[in-house]
Amino acid sequence: MTSGETAAQNNSEQIEAWNGIVGTKWVAAQDRLDRMLAPFSVALLKAANVAPAERVLDIGCGCGATTLEFARATGPKGRVLGVDISVPMVGRARERAAAEGLSATFEIADASAHAFAPESFDIMASRFGVMFFADPASAFANIRSALTREGRLAFVCWRPVAENGWITVPFRAVLAHIAPPEPGVPGAPGPFAFADSAHVTSILTRAGFRDIVMTPHDAMMTLGAGPNALEEAVAQSIEVGPVGRMLNDQPREIIARVRESMRNELAKHVTAEGLALGGAVWIVTARA
Repeated sequence: MTSGETAAQNNSEQIEAWNGIVGTKWVAAQDRLDRMLAPFSVALLKAANVAPAERVLDIGCGCGATTLEFARATGPKGRVLGVDISVPMVGRARERAAAEGLSATFEIADASAHAFAPESFDIMASRFGVMFFADPASAFANIRSALTREGRLAFVCWRPVAENGWITVPFRAVLAHIAPPEPGVPGAPGPFAFADSAHVTSILTRAGFRDIVMTPHDAMMTLGAGPNALEEAVAQSIEVGPVGRMLNDQPREIIARVRESMRNELAKHVTAEGLALGGAVWIVTARA
């Protein structure tokens, strides 16, 4: 068995999740999620510093928000490929590219094991799409093989949970009704796997990257806007993300209680501009 085949098997749990209820929920919430994550899309585009005619590989592209931005930046002479394991999300990304007349292409593939053509991209980028690899060093080594010798890496990943109000505030509402989940293994695949900068630096170094820079970045994330800001934020917090996964197997009466507690908790953060909570990320750059 090759290392690529082993990586694909190890990522099977993530593949199953993102092709099941998780992927379906993200497609349904695409507009709200794009709005919520927009500050980090802007930060990623700035860090990537893509030039016209460059070739961009967007890992964990989801519904294609960042891939389409890269396609606009590279222009008609560039090449932009979005890769994701989620069939429903890639389907939505293709619909959006076609509707906007953009030349971005998409593949359903596990980037940790996919046989990319060697040295076929100038930059690899990702907005929250690289924290789920079972063997991250091997995955990034595979991705690096797709970059030119002067190729660049730029991605955004979450800093620790405690620094992210968009998680800690909803958590308070949930934990009033259900027991907290068992503490995960530090660095295990998941949204906060790359919270520790030393861990990320070690992974990228072992994968063969150099000139690694991790810059902290904070922004307010809009969970709800307009007259229905509070209800939008409640739905967003319950339907997707870590809180949503905690509630997947809970009975209806518990979910109803959590929803009411969530509404009371989030109501404290409603302003005339909407409902926003803080998000804290690392902006990671490196060279191949």
